[in-house]
Amino acid sequence: MAGSSVKPTPVLKDELDIVIPTIRNLDFLEMWRPFFEQYHLIIVQDGDPSKIIKVPEGFDYELYNRNDINRILGPKASCISFKDSACRCFGYMVSKKKYIYTIDDDCFVAKNPSGEQINALEQHIKNLLSPSTPFFFFNTLYDPYREGADFVRGYPFSLREGAPTAVSHGLWLNIPDYDAPTQLVKPRERNTRYVDTVLTIPKGTLFPMCGMNLGFNRELIGPAMYFGLMGDGQPIGRYDDMWAGWCMKVICDHMGYGVKTGLPYIWHSKASNPFVNLKKEYKGIYWQEDLIPFFQSAVLPKECVTVQQCYIELAKQVKEKLGKIDPYFIKLADAMVTWIEAWDELNSTAK
Repeated sequence: MAGSSVKPTPVLKDELDIVIPTIRNLDFLEMWRPFFEQYHLIIVQDGDPSKIIKVPEGFDYELYNRNDINRILGPKASCISFKDSACRCFGYMVSKKKYIYTIDDDCFVAKNPSGEQINALEQHIKNLLSPSTPFFFFNTLYDPYREGADFVRGYPFSLREGAPTAVSHGLWLNIPDYDAPTQLVKPRERNTRYVDTVLTIPKGTLFPMCGMNLGFNRELIGPAMYFGLMGDGQPIGRYDDMWAGWCMKVICDHMGYGVKTGLPYIWHSKASNPFVNLKKEYKGIYWQEDLIPFFQSAVLPKECVTVQQCYIELAKQVKEKLGKIDPYFIKLADAMVTWIEAWDELNSTAK
């Protein structure tokens, strides 16, 4: 039949970009073809810009390397990390879509306990299009907006409308997202537990965000999704997504937005070298004992009514309070301001 080859239009096809940071050919996209092929990809090439990155045929994409970043941002390109997956946030900046899904190139399609392939993107979209419940701890039936669930007895009716969902944080089977010391003491540990749950992270609660399987509403929270200064020339690495998550959560709490975590799962295929990771993380392991209390106590004034205003205020507090720990945080605070300036220049209609 002639019509049998026509693929159905996926949800948010024209409203979502998939952002992928990479240093290698994107053969992994073949496994994701049934789920990604009809969406637009933004590929951010890290490392040597002269290297040719091969993308399988049939995908609609734009690819940016370091030369492109320097050309587009000029001096403000200094805020985009080099030789680190934190460079992915450049893709968030140049996108013109309402939603972003970002995934690492060592993440494959997972299967649920029934053996069915998981359409991770579809689940992220479901999470983002339904409200969150950050204001009343959590519903004991987990996500009340999910089919087959609802609010339990005792949940205030005045709060059942929920809050807009800004971020959907997905998880991983196989290789867990561990830090280097945990990798070293548990080198063979694999995550085999599939927990069929989506939870809203309560207001006032931080979490270690992982950027390898992440969706967010760019219009709501995009300017806060800056992955910091990491990698080449910086004293720290592998804290890019967590830094973004801490900043984002403080701002979401202030703005009244929700953050979900849980489904969907992807299959994380490759463990990174724990000794290399330790070199990148060791300062962060010390610093995080001060970083967490800083974010837990951070308060944004009521005059901050946009994400950009919140982020500039947070950068000011980073410089004042964390700058005493190490000069890196003064540099990072300046980069946070530069990021917002570059974001607004490229997205001037959002001013």
